[in-house]
Amino acid sequence: MSDLKKNFTSAFTDSALVKISKERTAKVKLLGLLAAGLVLGLQGMQSTFAQSAWPTHKPITLIAVFPAGGSVDQVARIISQPLGQELGQTVIVDNRGGASGTIGTALVAQAPADGYTFAVVFDTHGVNSSIFPKLPYDAQKDLTPLILVGTSPMVLATNVGSEYKTFADVMNAAKAGKNVSFGTIGNGSLGHLSMALLGKSSHVDWTHIPYKGGGPLMTDAVAGHVPLTMASVFVTKPHIDAQRLRPLAVTSKHRSPDLPNVPTIEELGYPGFEAPSWWAFLAPAKTPPDIVKRMNEALNKVLKNPEVAKKLDAQGIDVIGGSTESARVFIDKQITTWAKVVKDNNIRAE
Repeated sequence: MSDLKKNFTSAFTDSALVKISKERTAKVKLLGLLAAGLVLGLQGMQSTFAQSAWPTHKPITLIAVFPAGGSVDQVARIISQPLGQELGQTVIVDNRGGASGTIGTALVAQAPADGYTFAVVFDTHGVNSSIFPKLPYDAQKDLTPLILVGTSPMVLATNVGSEYKTFADVMNAAKAGKNVSFGTIGNGSLGHLSMALLGKSSHVDWTHIPYKGGGPLMTDAVAGHVPLTMASVFVTKPHIDAQRLRPLAVTSKHRSPDLPNVPTIEELGYPGFEAPSWWAFLAPAKTPPDIVKRMNEALNKVLKNPEVAKKLDAQGIDVIGGSTESARVFIDKQITTWAKVVKDNNIRAE
């Protein structure tokens, strides 16, 4: 009996030791998992804090992708100061013009996605992918739309002494086989493409005269050296107000508040015709979602500021605003629409 008792005691002791060992191992594993979870949690908190604390350590730069003095520059400067006040950080404008806006856009596409560099782009952003075959960025993959600032119609206009008194006069002349020429701010510009689209849909040919910007174009238009111009309200309206140019039609879906008596091309017999100028803010593609969201919210607040809206209206811009998704849908549609026009008309950059 004593041997049996000893064996039983030994077996019981061994079993207890194994159980204790297993319990200790389980506790160690649990403590390890808790520690790992704590580390990950702290890292997540640090990341969240870093994003929620944005912007903190340096000024925010808005890359205006056209030179000083133009509409892109004006939009950037009108918005920069109130945006800085909204975010509690200095916002500076850096003009990086050239190559139809692609130089500045490339800088932003390749910039650190840390919330300190953004692009202010023009409608050429919706065209450049089609007319420049070797861009150093993908307009849809390398950039994230933040907001659509606003739109503005293009205006088909002529000198007040021109034979063209109405839009119908222009179309009748073209359909009769006359050589109808028009000027724009440059080859591949929205004015060029909108006239190409109009010509294709009405089965007429035009002669395009590209200028190097709005200034030279308006100089020749006022002097009567170019029969027709297709350019933005921003460029054209001062000469319309001075009664040097006669507006014939606008390219927006609805009549422009700046030119309420000027019909749209759509209402003149071309259903669905729309070719707006537009301005938008973009961010590098990998910018953290929290920063994108906050920037969009701040920009929407700025655009609702009466003083900002008044200044943008003076530039002929109808303020839009809205979500990042609505901006993305709009820009994607522009890229798709003008890619087809470029291909159908074999348009190339100069």
